[in-house]
Amino acid sequence: MKATENVLEIRDLVKEFPSVRAVNNVSFDIKRNTVHCLVGENGAGKSTLIKILTGAYARTSGKILLSNEDYNPHNPRDAKQKGISTLFQELNVVDQLTVEENLTLGMEDTTFGFLRKTDKINKIVGVMNSLEPSISPKQLVSTLSVAKKQIVEIAKAVATESDIIIMDEPTAALSESEIARLFKIIKGLRERNVTVIYISHRLDEIFEIGDYVTVMRDGKHIDTKPVSEIKDRSELIRMMIGKTVFEQYTPKEGECKDVILQVRNLFTHKLRDISFDVHVGEIVGFYGLVGAGKTELARAIYGVDEYQGEMIFKGKKLPPSPDKVIAAGITLVPEERRTQGLFTLLTVRGNVPVMNMKKISRNGFVNATREREVTCEYIDKLKIATNSTEKEAAQLSGGNQQKVVLSKCLFADADLLMLDEPTRGIDVGAKSEIYSIIRQLSAEGKSILIFSSELPEVINICDTIYLLYDGNLKETIRNGCDIDSEKIIHIVTGGE
Repeated sequence: MKATENVLEIRDLVKEFPSVRAVNNVSFDIKRNTVHCLVGENGAGKSTLIKILTGAYARTSGKILLSNEDYNPHNPRDAKQKGISTLFQELNVVDQLTVEENLTLGMEDTTFGFLRKTDKINKIVGVMNSLEPSISPKQLVSTLSVAKKQIVEIAKAVATESDIIIMDEPTAALSESEIARLFKIIKGLRERNVTVIYISHRLDEIFEIGDYVTVMRDGKHIDTKPVSEIKDRSELIRMMIGKTVFEQYTPKEGECKDVILQVRNLFTHKLRDISFDVHVGEIVGFYGLVGAGKTELARAIYGVDEYQGEMIFKGKKLPPSPDKVIAAGITLVPEERRTQGLFTLLTVRGNVPVMNMKKISRNGFVNATREREVTCEYIDKLKIATNSTEKEAAQLSGGNQQKVVLSKCLFADADLLMLDEPTRGIDVGAKSEIYSIIRQLSAEGKSILIFSSELPEVINICDTIYLLYDGNLKETIRNGCDIDSEKIIHIVTGGE
C-alpha cells in the first residue's frame, strides 16, 4: 500500500453544543502508514474531534471516509470494529487480570466455561511478544509499569487489525527510557500497516516521531503540513496561537502588600517543590496545559489531596481537610461544575446558601425568608439569568450555573477564592460578566486563584501568572508589562 494513500478523510466536520461550536467546518486528510500528530491549545477542539472519530460523540454535520468508505460509528465499540482503536491517558486495562486475559477480553473462545487456546489468542500473544518480549502472558497486569500496560493495549489493537490507533498524551506518565521504547514501537507500527494519530502538548515529540502535523485553534483547522516542512517549535507555536488579541489588562491601583497565603516546598504525587505567595486582593493565575498540575495544586490547597510541605493561611497553618479549609476562609469553584459544584436537582435557592447554612438558620431550623433574601441578593449581584429562585440549577445555562457556584463560595465568607477553569464551556458574553465579577471581588479585597488552560484568560485578568509544566513551576510573570505569548507557550509545552 502506498504511503500517499489517505486512510482517513475528514470533510466539513461540525460539532455544536448548546453554547459553542467545538469543531467548526474542519477538513483534512490522514495518510496511511504515517504518524499524524494533532496539536493545539486546550479548547482548540482536538478532544471533541477525537470523540467523534471514536464514536463517543455524534457529529452535527460533515462527512468522514475511512479507507474510502463512509464512516459513522455509533459508539466506541463500533469504531473499534471498523478499525479505529484508542489509547487514552486513563488506560483501559483490568489490573486484576493477567496479560493474556486482558488481551482477549471481550473476544474469548470457551468450551464448558474454559478458555480455549485458539489461533486468535496465539496471534494476539505473538504480537505482544514481538513488541515487548519481557512481558509474560501469565503476568498480572497490576505488576506492569504504565509503559508496559500501554504496550498490552497497543498489541491488542494491532492484533485485531486496527487501521488507526489514536494515542492521547501517551507519554504523560512515562520515564525518558520508557518514552524512547514507546517511540520505537510507534515507528514500527508503520510496517504493520497501522496509522497512528498522536496527540501531545510536548512539541519536541512532534518533531521526533511525526510525519505530518495538523494544527487546530478555536475549533478550526489551521493547517496540515509534513513535519519536515516546519522549521522549529516557534513556527508551530505561531500556528497554534495565531495573532492572539488579548483584552486589555488593567493594572491595580497601589500594590498588594499583605500576604494571605504562603505555600512552601509543596510536593504531591504530581507536584514537585512548588513555592509561592498570594497577597490580599491579588488575582493569581496558574497557567499550563493538560497534565501540568493545575487541578492537583487546587486540590492540595483545598485539602483533598495529600501533600508534603507547608501552607500558611492568614498566619496559621492550613489544615489538610476540606471542611476545615472552608471554615478557615478558602473556597473552590471546581472544574466540573455540574458534577462537583452544583446540586443540579435543587433549585437556585437550594444551592446558593448551602456552604454557610448557619448564617440562615436558628436552633437548627432554616429561616426560609432569609434563605430567599440571600438568594435574591446574589441573583442581583451576579446578574444570574433566572425568572425564579425556584428554578432547578440543571435548567440554567452554563454561564449562569457557574454564577450560582460562585454565589455559593461568596456566601461562605471566603477571603480566598479558587477557580479551576472558571469559564470552560461558557459563551463569550458570560465570560466577560464573570471576569467583571472577579475584578470586583479583587477590588473588595478578596484574593483569587485562577487555574486555567486559556492563555487569554490569565493575561486578561491576573496580576501574577505562574507557568506550570509537568508538575513544576517553571516561571513567574508579573502582568502589566509586554507579554510574550510565544515564549509562554514555549515554556508550557516543555521548552527550556
